[in-house]
Amino acid sequence: MHIFLYGPPATGKTTIGKIIARNLNLPFVDLDRVIESNAGMSIPQIMEGLGEPAFRDLESKALMGAIPPLPAGEGLGVRESVIALGGGALLRDENRQFAESNGKIVLLMAELDTLIKRLSEDSNKRPLLAGDLKSKLESLLENRREHYGSFALKLDVENKTAEQIAHQAQVVLGRHHLSAMGEYDIVVGQIDNLSNGQLIVTDENVAKHHLKKFNIAKSIVIPTGEEHKNLETVSRLWKAFLENGLDRKSTVIAFGGGVVGDLTGFAASTYMRGVDWIAVPTTLLAMVDASIGGKTGFDLPEGKNLIGSFHPPKLVLVDPSLLLTLSDRDLRSGMAEVVKHGIIADPELFAFCANGMDWVKNNLEDVVKRAMAVKIHIIEEDPYEKGIRATLNLGHTVGHAVELVSGFKLTHGESVAIGMAVEAAYAVRVGVAVRGVDEAIESTLSTLGLPTRIPGELSREKIIRAMRVDKKKNAKSIRFALPVEIGKVKLVDVTNLEEVL
Repeated sequence: MHIFLYGPPATGKTTIGKIIARNLNLPFVDLDRVIESNAGMSIPQIMEGLGEPAFRDLESKALMGAIPPLPAGEGLGVRESVIALGGGALLRDENRQFAESNGKIVLLMAELDTLIKRLSEDSNKRPLLAGDLKSKLESLLENRREHYGSFALKLDVENKTAEQIAHQAQVVLGRHHLSAMGEYDIVVGQIDNLSNGQLIVTDENVAKHHLKKFNIAKSIVIPTGEEHKNLETVSRLWKAFLENGLDRKSTVIAFGGGVVGDLTGFAASTYMRGVDWIAVPTTLLAMVDASIGGKTGFDLPEGKNLIGSFHPPKLVLVDPSLLLTLSDRDLRSGMAEVVKHGIIADPELFAFCANGMDWVKNNLEDVVKRAMAVKIHIIEEDPYEKGIRATLNLGHTVGHAVELVSGFKLTHGESVAIGMAVEAAYAVRVGVAVRGVDEAIESTLSTLGLPTRIPGELSREKIIRAMRVDKKKNAKSIRFALPVEIGKVKLVDVTNLEEVL
């Protein structure tokens, strides 16, 4: 799907469009420049010599000519573009219908004074605004007020840099291109079909609800649950790859939650020294966390994810409609990672979480997009966990241990929720966090129906022992990601684990 940037003159469509195109590794098209190239004259010359109706005809022709049809057999991402449109390009119904059927339209808006200031400093001539700039612009905006107001995706460009607006546009569109650890795209949208893989790996629960949606003849269904995230299942996947004739040019599809993604990604990373894989996450936890970043692996009896590799997928396809078949417990469990991302870097997302599960269920796609964006930003800055990426371990040092000691009776998300509450309380006690942060975190988690206390029947001694073998340990201490305030986390080396609990 193409990305169209639209809005009044001087909202920065070209500048912002170029940044989005660069970020997504897509071509950029300035429709005005296409019109001028096709006509062999500038837009002012076209307007003066041929008139506005003729210009609009050229505009329609340029729009439809800028989007060639996809060649047969080519799929997502082929010849996609970021296209900056003129301020009136979609006034014609056929133009708007064409754009809406070929992509997403993002409307950029700004205050009148901002537009006047930018236009007065712009050397480009704009025929429709010739003369008294203010009165002409006011009239144009009034005439198009209902038209501009009819677009669903609107971004206010006031008091933001072009880079910030481009990032905001990518978040609302659910489009990202990662490059720090291999090149791959993350795309949010409805997945009607997926046929460009040789083998699909899923689990029993997902297969029951969704496997029939995909036109892939070969599949392997593994048991559901963290207790099966082990070497035995990895070995089963290797054998399935071999039996299904996969070679180094093959692509495997991981269709499931975090366990399926971790196991499939690890098996793909080691089979024939590495084959490609695509992640299609089906749980909230996997969509906002596990499927992003390239970490793969499996558990040992002594701890979670002790064996693994960095092997990012070639593509992550996120379809929030898949969440509609999740149990209430699984959906709540995924919200623990959403809360975590809000604490780390997005206070507004954290505030959204405090609205409770009814609000979340009515705004699932926005929740997914906001939470994904936090992790994507962090892993692009620190792909191999040399520094800031370790902040994503908030709640996980205690959480992994609690999950293991519970015998996985507590879900990953429930355990992380407990871990965040415990670690936040510790951060306040030792003066790392501002007062009240622990109460805010506990309150939000409780509002979402997540636990915040270590069950009394779990051995504190076993939890401490599990933390000591956790993958985030070093020789003398364990590094914790502790909240300082909502939106800020600090890495702290801790030696006294009893004090944490």
